[in-house]
Amino acid sequence: MKKNLNAEIVAVGTELLLGQIANTNAQWISETLASIGIDVHHHVVVGDNLRRVEEQFRISGNRADIIIVTGGLGPTDDDLTREAFQQITGMEIIEHEPAMKKIEAFFQKQNTVMTPNNRKQARVFAGSDVIENQTGMASGMSLSYADKMWFFLPGVPREMKQMMADSVVPHLQHISGQETVIKSTMLRFAGIGESTLEHELQDIIRHQMNPTIAPLAQNKGVGIRLTAKAATNEEAAELIGRKKKEIIDRVGRHYYGADDQTLEEKVLALLKQANKSIGAAESLTGGMFTDKLIAVPGASDVCPGGIVCYDTKVKENVLQIPQNIIHQYGTISKECAAAMAENTSSLLDTDIGISFTGVAGPDSVEGYEAGTVYIALHHKSGNLARKFSFSGDRQAIRKRAVRKGFELLFDLLN
Repeated sequence: MKKNLNAEIVAVGTELLLGQIANTNAQWISETLASIGIDVHHHVVVGDNLRRVEEQFRISGNRADIIIVTGGLGPTDDDLTREAFQQITGMEIIEHEPAMKKIEAFFQKQNTVMTPNNRKQARVFAGSDVIENQTGMASGMSLSYADKMWFFLPGVPREMKQMMADSVVPHLQHISGQETVIKSTMLRFAGIGESTLEHELQDIIRHQMNPTIAPLAQNKGVGIRLTAKAATNEEAAELIGRKKKEIIDRVGRHYYGADDQTLEEKVLALLKQANKSIGAAESLTGGMFTDKLIAVPGASDVCPGGIVCYDTKVKENVLQIPQNIIHQYGTISKECAAAMAENTSSLLDTDIGISFTGVAGPDSVEGYEAGTVYIALHHKSGNLARKFSFSGDRQAIRKRAVRKGFELLFDLLN
């Protein structure tokens, strides 16, 4: 039985290279293979070009034990996966009768005429194991060539996942013997930068073995990915659990959750735990903070609403910000932000008020450049108003302001 199998995932499709769709298939396949102890060494995307697909297949076949190809099995002329592999192997391509009958039955049921090019989706390599597509029409295939395992799957995610679960994973589990599993967990942190987090944990990172430790900066904030290898899922989870405790003992004040947990979910949980309510006054963020919070189930328990106060007149007439504050300090100031937070808490009768004011861009306002943001918190134990400078385009600045608002709340409630 072959040990230490490694895999490569090849996605075929020019639309992926153009950025029209994201290659989520590769991520899902990698996670699935890791769960049965198979390492993925390369992700590759290649466009719909016969020569380049053929060239990539040669490279992949030379360096991987398992090659999983997604895409290029459809009915159109630019679906070239079969033809490219045939160029390398000389394998005969035949029409798979059961698949063809299924395609014909689909068009009959829809009461539409089947165009001749749809026959292409029933074409398979002679001698290959055909993988039935239960949710679509293009058949998948598995075969061995030059002592390497090849799997050809459609690029449509729901079709690919069904074939992986029904056929590819059981086959690979049998081949690999499932002697090891690879399990990963993402620890998520707020209010600390990637470099500071890494500095705080440098001795732990320096002596890492199993699990491995990888600090990452993502849209969801700073994280640490722990990846363990073990004989069973239980052993891998135990290894991760011990290392997670060691890390949290060091920087637990900034830790808010694992894997898919979001900062807004954690903040909502902390608000409920503290029996606190919150209201928001939003100028440049235009309701984005409130929207993110109320997207979490149960938000109605802690958030009665928010006030979008983009225009100065709304700040004056609705939020009742004193004119002397606006005239003396401007709408983009600590003083205005603090008054916004306090007044929204009073008007909405909440324990905490949060406010956002600043310049999202592209033009400067009141002499401040784009990216200048003031965020304030009002609560019974004290007030906070801070200035920030964010980079990026208009939307990026607004999103970063909202993220920072949740970080400040996390810090306050934690």
